[in-house]
Amino acid sequence: MCLAIPGKVESISGGDDPLTRMGRINFGGVIKEACLAYVPEVMVGDYVIVHVGFALSKVDEDEAQKVFEYLKQMEELAELKEGGP
Repeated sequence: MCLAIPGKVESISGGDDPLTRMGRINFGGVIKEACLAYVPEVMVGDYVIVHVGFALSKVDEDEAQKVFEYLKQMEELAELKEGGP
């Protein structure tokens, strides 16, 4: 099953061109890169929803934490470490 996962933007690279902006995203301790082209307003510290390597939208931190808690309960965070989003 493929789902969009919230993560915190740790850093942004790629310069001023919104099409080349990439972010290092922290998914509850698992760091992955994601394209930020769809969310040009995102800044370091924001939370985003990521699906197949693309940040799709910003999300509230409280909402992201709830999802992390649900994923921990379902033991789905381990899947991220094995090569998920």
